[in-house]
Amino acid sequence: MAASKEQTVSVWGDKVHTKVRIVGSGSPLVYLHGGYGPIESELVDELAKSFTVYAPPHPGLTPGDEDAIKALDDFWDLVLHYYDLFDQLGLKSPAVAGHSFGGMVAAEIAATDPTRVGKLVLINSLGLWRDQQPIRNYIVTAQTALPELLFSDPHHPAQKRIILNPEDQDGYIRITWALGCTSKFYWPIPDKGLHKRLHRINAPTLILWGADDKLLPLTYAEAFKAGIPNAKIETIEGGAHMMALEQPAKVAASIKEFLG
Repeated sequence: MAASKEQTVSVWGDKVHTKVRIVGSGSPLVYLHGGYGPIESELVDELAKSFTVYAPPHPGLTPGDEDAIKALDDFWDLVLHYYDLFDQLGLKSPAVAGHSFGGMVAAEIAATDPTRVGKLVLINSLGLWRDQQPIRNYIVTAQTALPELLFSDPHHPAQKRIILNPEDQDGYIRITWALGCTSKFYWPIPDKGLHKRLHRINAPTLILWGADDKLLPLTYAEAFKAGIPNAKIETIEGGAHMMALEQPAKVAASIKEFLG
């Protein structure tokens, strides 16, 4: 495993103190996790074999800094907070990859200030809405239905990381808090207007999608591609919405090939 360190970065008028995991060596890659918190460690470790990966938790999810979530009022505060974080880390147009909610954030960073992202990878990304195929609200979906909805193999061990288990009090609190922190910026299920700004993204973009994603069918990938210049779609057979957990090696290999 590549050497890993943590760097605490204070941003947003010293109101947010993010403990950023930095792992690996090579060109910089920022990885923004999904709505269940920074649980995609296997994918980060795979990416660290080729890149220096900066993996910040979203505000409120750094242990000891839970009150940071109060400092940011809305989604636009969140995006600007990431501008500050990039600046404090000295990141000038790094590659940025984001999964699900993290993909939505990554796309907005690239759209609102195209100079901040060198290359962009959207992994089963939220951020768009199609009336013909509404997105199921995974936050209030019955726990028993989540493995089938989000995983290709509903019995994959990683599904335990997203399922509320009353017998695992620490896990129950972690999952609930992660969903609360991210849904503050996500709720209601978006259209935040990203579709109007996609044309501003000038970074070469890989739209990486699970062929079996039941939460966000492939037509959402096609909608991203239609709006982003220089974008291409790659599908992972057998991949579902949580393929960042379920198939980290395949996801990392596709990202590595794209970033070069």
